Amino acid sequence: MRSRSARGRVNHDRWLVSYADFITLLFGFFVVLYAFAKADQKKQAQIPVAINSAFHAMGIFPGASKDSVKPPDGLEAPTGIVTGEEVRSPAAVKQDLERLRHELAQTLSGEVAAHAVSITMGRDGLVISLREAGFFNSGSAAPKPEAMSTLRQIAKSLGRVPYDVRVEGHTDNVPIHNAAFDSNWELSAVRATGIARLFLEWRAMTPERLSAAGFGEFHPVASNGTAEGRAQNRRVDLIVLPRTKLDFAAPSGPEAQGAWRRVTDGDE
Repeated sequence: MRSRSARGRVNHDRWLVSYADFITLLFGFFVVLYAFAKADQKKQAQIPVAINSAFHAMGIFPGASKDSVKPPDGLEAPTGIVTGEEVRSPAAVKQDLERLRHELAQTLSGEVAAHAVSITMGRDGLVISLREAGFFNSGSAAPKPEAMSTLRQIAKSLGRVPYDVRVEGHTDNVPIHNAAFDSNWELSAVRATGIARLFLEWRAMTPERLSAAGFGEFHPVASNGTAEGRAQNRRVDLIVLPRTKLDFAAPSGPEAQGAWRRVTDGDE
């Protein structure tokens, strides 16, 4: 028979049993989460890439994502050049630019024949050179009204490719000083930004694809010692440039395939 004092005593440690059960369940929960997080990361990384590729092939959400799907940290990214949603090899990119050059050469055959436009493959990409005589009055940054249709045709073609476009203004070495500009550098910069602004106003491409720069007289393509050379130097160049360090002017071959690498932060 229990004593009276034993019957009256209350056990204050019963909560430890419930607390221990809760801690055990919580530990098991986090173990399960950790197991899910570590379950075959490589296959998990392939799932969004496969879905994205399927949507692109079916024509669903063609412009839904500008950036490619990135694998988790520690996994190797696909080898190639990222353009829009695709990862393309240097050879495929060069083929794209060659097709664009052929298309523009046909569309602008009259301007090319008149030496108002030249289309060449440069070190960074495709170069569409607009000569001053065909597009600007001397000392002016405003495109001629009759040149607007040509600029629209160029903008339409460039809008169909996924690559970046850099607009570069260039001049000869004859000093300029008029009411609008104190130097050739200013004139070249305003011409470049003016063309870029037109492309944006026409919604030919998104702003992140465009850049503009003024180089003044410091990047000539011909001698400034002759009138013909100075005329070639007075130009605005539209450069279609994938984000690579591949020399597109170099001959194709096995050595060219290994010469490229994607530009990333910290590359020298």
